[in-house]
Amino acid sequence: MMKSRLTLSALAASLLLATPVWAQGEAKAEQKPDAKSVVSTPAPSPTSGLASTQDAHAEAAKAKAAKIAAAKRRAERLAKLEVQRKENIRNILVTNLGPGTKIDSVTKTPYGGLYEVRMGPEIIYTDAKANFLFVGSVLDNKAAVNFTKQRVEQITKVNFNELPLDAAVKYVKGDGKRVIAIFEDPNCGYCKKFRKTLQTVENVTIYTFMYNILSDDSATKSRDIWCSANRSKAWDEWMMEGKVAPTAPANCQTPNDKVLALGQKLRVTGTPTVIFTDGSRLPGMVDVKALEDKWASLKNPAPAVAAR
Repeated sequence: MMKSRLTLSALAASLLLATPVWAQGEAKAEQKPDAKSVVSTPAPSPTSGLASTQDAHAEAAKAKAAKIAAAKRRAERLAKLEVQRKENIRNILVTNLGPGTKIDSVTKTPYGGLYEVRMGPEIIYTDAKANFLFVGSVLDNKAAVNFTKQRVEQITKVNFNELPLDAAVKYVKGDGKRVIAIFEDPNCGYCKKFRKTLQTVENVTIYTFMYNILSDDSATKSRDIWCSANRSKAWDEWMMEGKVAPTAPANCQTPNDKVLALGQKLRVTGTPTVIFTDGSRLPGMVDVKALEDKWASLKNPAPAVAAR
């Protein structure tokens, strides 16, 4: 019996410690999986990554193009509205100021939401609805800049080299390197005073356009002076001494009509009006200091013009 129990105990121990055959098979399977049962994952193709990058770039480019197109449409709408607003301002002002009102341009300014209304050489301002008119100069309070003056100088600027100087009376004093053109009427009292002022200026060339706008006989006086043997002398003698020039021959041709058209084109509204070689102008009678200061500010006194 003892032997039998030992045998059973040994058998039980062997059963507990021994690894079953099926378990051994599973262990082997875990250690060395069957190659047929393993699913292999293919390596990513190099072209697939490139295609993804190209798609991303294409989408980004499409989004950018759409954004630009939207901004362009918005800008076009705003521009159209601005054109309509300017036209409304023009119509309202013409209605309120009278049918004879001639408005050359309506421009939005960068200051105060104002609109510049240009009528010839003059500038006034209004709001976006043309409810108010502002007459005067717009000044930069910090920089002490007169924006209105700058703008008037810009719109009234003259191309000096395009002036028909052959239609002007030429006067030269000294080397003549400092050049101006003047619109004067023979019946203009301020022009006569200004002519005396010019006698104190040295080294100057003066082109005088006889601009007949003040009196009916202005054209006759200009004709007689133009047809004189010495036009410059005859003009100075009349303006400073009151000496009348001899009556012009009937066949003498003058540039009176040409000068009148020129002054109107340049919007010369009064005499005297001085024009400098940089295209700027000084209306009215000015003193010698103003002339000297202006000449000093010019980079080139236009000696080539003086030689014409």
